[in-house]
Amino acid sequence: MKYLNKLSSVFCTAALGLLVLTGCEGGDLYSVNSPDWISEKIDSIENAKNQNQQEEVLEGMEEDVYTVGATDFSSGWWSEFSKYYVIPDGKKFHLQFNLNINPSASNTYKNFAMILTNDVDRGGAGYIEYGAIRYDNQPSGNSEWGDYIDRSCVESTLTFNTDTDAGVDKLGGKVTITIDRTDPSAFNITMSNGTVVKTYKQKTPLANLNEDQSNTNIRIFLVPEGSYINVLAANIEPIGGFTSALDKNPLSMTLENVPDEVVKGTSLEDAVAGISATVQFEEGVTKVIPAAELLFSAIPDMDEPGEKTLIVIYNKTFKGENCSAPIVAYAKFKVVNEIASIAMTQAPVRNTYYFYNSDATDGMEGRYLTFDPTGMEVVATYSDGTTAVIDNSKLSFSTIPAVPGSAKVIVSSANGKTFETNVNIEVSASKKVTPSTTIVGAEDNSTGWWGAHAEDINVPAGETREFNFTNYSTLGGNWNNFVPILRRADLSEYAVVRADNYGWGAGYDGNPYLQTSGGQADWATWLAAMNGAKCTVWVTNCNNGTADIQCIMHGTDGIDYIQYYLGIRYVEPSDLFVSFTVDSCHLVFE
Repeated sequence: MKYLNKLSSVFCTAALGLLVLTGCEGGDLYSVNSPDWISEKIDSIENAKNQNQQEEVLEGMEEDVYTVGATDFSSGWWSEFSKYYVIPDGKKFHLQFNLNINPSASNTYKNFAMILTNDVDRGGAGYIEYGAIRYDNQPSGNSEWGDYIDRSCVESTLTFNTDTDAGVDKLGGKVTITIDRTDPSAFNITMSNGTVVKTYKQKTPLANLNEDQSNTNIRIFLVPEGSYINVLAANIEPIGGFTSALDKNPLSMTLENVPDEVVKGTSLEDAVAGISATVQFEEGVTKVIPAAELLFSAIPDMDEPGEKTLIVIYNKTFKGENCSAPIVAYAKFKVVNEIASIAMTQAPVRNTYYFYNSDATDGMEGRYLTFDPTGMEVVATYSDGTTAVIDNSKLSFSTIPAVPGSAKVIVSSANGKTFETNVNIEVSASKKVTPSTTIVGAEDNSTGWWGAHAEDINVPAGETREFNFTNYSTLGGNWNNFVPILRRADLSEYAVVRADNYGWGAGYDGNPYLQTSGGQADWATWLAAMNGAKCTVWVTNCNNGTADIQCIMHGTDGIDYIQYYLGIRYVEPSDLFVSFTVDSCHLVFE
């Protein structure tokens, strides 16, 4: 304010002079003929006043200092969660934190989402989500979702057209979230880092999703993806209490990436280079500590083969000072002789793999299948002449072109020793099927997520099942369309995928072999054509522990849109079923 008062005295003098000039012919205080520096200063002061008027004073803030997400930016979706913050009706909630964006992030969704729920622990009995609001804004994508989130209420000063646009770095920095429940006829959310402001302004009150209607509380928690959050302060105490910014002593640690085996002759320094430790400090704070900040010892020493006990010591506080009582963790690993050769002594149980070429993949280049080592036994011969069966997880396998005939597979050890084996590749036979219930979901598209399912159809090993249906949608979001589910007879899931190049599940998440079509060039055009789209979906049991899903969606605009998910893994070939579910849409099977 002192700075603005000093400037005001300067500009008062300048303004008096300009008022005289306005009496001249053509004179205008704000004309383009005014001196540039005066116009700029006036604009600067006006902007500063406007900003001061808009900034809200955050009252009642208390320290709440902890980290959510891996600081190496490796946290995947739905893997790390903040504390729960319970917000009563009639209150205004503030939360401040530093959002750390990966400098190498190439996707706009690599930031955080705020999840709004009823007053129940995540996944507990009666748990219901209002939905999620992510900090990035992508109207044609999935930057908001949920049955109780109205995307028309969202505005942002930064909008992305696709999830690969540049500019995700603009979301980083000190973020303030404000949730305003003080207006009984409205519900408002603001997310801002001073550069990017995203708001959700709902002109109706929130529905009460609690079983006990006398409980009007809601909860929020944050979920980072490919980023991490340093929480700073809040004005409502979270479940579990505030975490102070005072220094904290280490209590325990968990070791990650400890090698199972180390080749004889490897130094201890090289053997532990990839190890890290998650250290638990006082007040529930954790931090990932790299190998360079840990002390290591191996007993017995590394000179001879055999099992070793790794001793790991950490002696720092949360702020990096020497602590009074260092913590210790232990792990086991083996020192082994170097592998001289490997040989297969028992063949895999499955030797013939299948693929299906639909119009979605016909002519596709670079399509491949993965080798299935189930049942295979490989013996390693070591440098001292001893032999032992080597675990298949320690081997790597070359990929197999999706071309009919015999295919060579190269099996390799970690130190590059190899042998070759062969598999047979055949084209799968396809059979058209129709679920017994031909209409899935309410015909007015009112059925919410997971609210209706087609019957489970078995897909035998080596075969393909073809489904034909018309997709009807509210067109509210990309996700409001058909959803194929791959699962076992007991309903445990391999993977769930959507019509819009998105999926999850054990066979999908982190799958290095998965090939997808990468999405449409223009999601808005695709979505507009999906209410009444004629769809064909093929599901193939490849008999190698994977399954393929291929889709062609003939839109109401006359354009064929393609989607495929090739190589969904962890599939038991004798136990593969496919079903379909809906989300504010319905399907009519032929």
